[in-house]
Amino acid sequence: MKRICVYLGSNPGNDPAYGLATEALGCELAARGLGLVYGGSSTGLMGRLADTCLKAGGEVIGIIPKLLVEKEIAHKGLTESHVVNSMHERKQLMADLSDAFIALPGGLGTLEEFFEVLTWNQLGYHAKPCGLLDVNGYYACLAEHMDRMVREGFLVAEHRRMVLASPDPAELIDRFADYEPPQVDKWIELKKGL
Repeated sequence: MKRICVYLGSNPGNDPAYGLATEALGCELAARGLGLVYGGSSTGLMGRLADTCLKAGGEVIGIIPKLLVEKEIAHKGLTESHVVNSMHERKQLMADLSDAFIALPGGLGTLEEFFEVLTWNQLGYHAKPCGLLDVNGYYACLAEHMDRMVREGFLVAEHRRMVLASPDPAELIDRFADYEPPQVDKWIELKKGL
């Protein structure tokens, strides 16, 4: 594992714990020599993560669409910056450059980006670990809903287990090392049996 993609808010959130967890993750990535791939903004938790990682000596790669350069205020001091034409291009390049994915607290964009790479994993387009940094139970309701998806027959239990979660950045990254992707062929066979 060389780089981890992190999805997180371009706003800071209301709880100071979000910023502290963001800094802890940035320091952890740098300490382990893991590069950060993120959305390229200088605002909110996104900017805080990039700044912390850079200050700790880490590699930071930002990817931002032209439309958001002004809106999200593109970070000017990154190791590497990519300005792309669309959100689709942004998400694809982020995924291509990364070996794992983490979602910190964030809004609609954070969830959308995380669930897209999670779906790609489910379908076998990649076999990279996906995790939630669950700061102060921010993702507890989401985890409960995914459990309901399993109970209601919309999500296979093996795919539910693809979502790793921890409130601790070091523990979450450690769990990535033991990650085993789902057996896509097994899922296809289950679908055929319906």
